[in-house]
Amino acid sequence: MGVFSGIVLYAVIWFITLLIVLVIRQPSQAEDGPVVPGTHAGAPADPQLRKRFLLTTVIALALWLPLVVTILSGGITLADIDLFTRFGGGGQPYGTGE
Repeated sequence: MGVFSGIVLYAVIWFITLLIVLVIRQPSQAEDGPVVPGTHAGAPADPQLRKRFLLTTVIALALWLPLVVTILSGGITLADIDLFTRFGGGGQPYGTGE
């Protein structure tokens, strides 16, 4: 895995984690009290984005590190997840032939 591949993998994990973290224990304006005029009642009352971005970064790093270690150690290779050749699609699995 190259540097750019590692950065892309981290970015994908970070954004997926962000979508999960954004909705956890987030009271809406309707639940919390008065609704600000011009906004939807389901809008967050206090989004606390800095706290959520920090939590997302920590969780994404905790998920990313074991994946990178597994990939770099050779525990999972592209040949392991090449389902086309595994189920009789023909040809040599990626990285095993000429």
